[in-house]
Amino acid sequence: MKIIGLTGSIGMGKSTLAAMIERLNIPVFDADKAVHILQGKGGAAVKSIADLWPKAIFDGAVDRASLSAIVQKDPAALNQLEAIIHPMVRDMRQQFLKKHALRHCPMVVLDIPLLFETGYDAFCDFSLTVYCSDAIQEHRVLSRPNMTFEKLTFIRSKQVAVADKVARSDFVINTDQGKRSALEQLKKIIKQIKQDTLTRRDMRMGYWD
Repeated sequence: MKIIGLTGSIGMGKSTLAAMIERLNIPVFDADKAVHILQGKGGAAVKSIADLWPKAIFDGAVDRASLSAIVQKDPAALNQLEAIIHPMVRDMRQQFLKKHALRHCPMVVLDIPLLFETGYDAFCDFSLTVYCSDAIQEHRVLSRPNMTFEKLTFIRSKQVAVADKVARSDFVINTDQGKRSALEQLKKIIKQIKQDTLTRRDMRMGYWD
């Protein structure tokens, strides 16, 4: 089973591309959705977050806007939050991989916003970065409710620079020209990955000798 790590900064079109991948019948693990489940009502992370930041809880679930405000003001809070969330997301991801391996699925995609930041690209056969120009990113992101340039700047500061992600990726998709262009690029990449018998992970482990 080939594992493709999908990443991209906020507003780059990663979620749209993940939806396209699913329509091509390729299973996708969405790390953001996993976090929403963990922080939602009855979620496994709610109690731990409530113990640290009770004001971030509303009606048995994490209020993401309140939690975001706390994290922006206190760098230590972000580390504490990640210490709670990341192991839980990792467990959910491993369950996803195990399930599809047992089903002999030929290919899966891990949608991980912090793919390179967490070093999880090392566990993937291929990495795929979705990107666009700064101007288009800002237009997309600042059109969202409750989004400010200051918040976007904070998010950018916690992520690997786009140029570095592109340079480190096996494949890239530019979304400046919209969905149709992105889908055409995606189909070409999927075709190439399916035709490759030797993965990048194999090469790192020396299987080409």
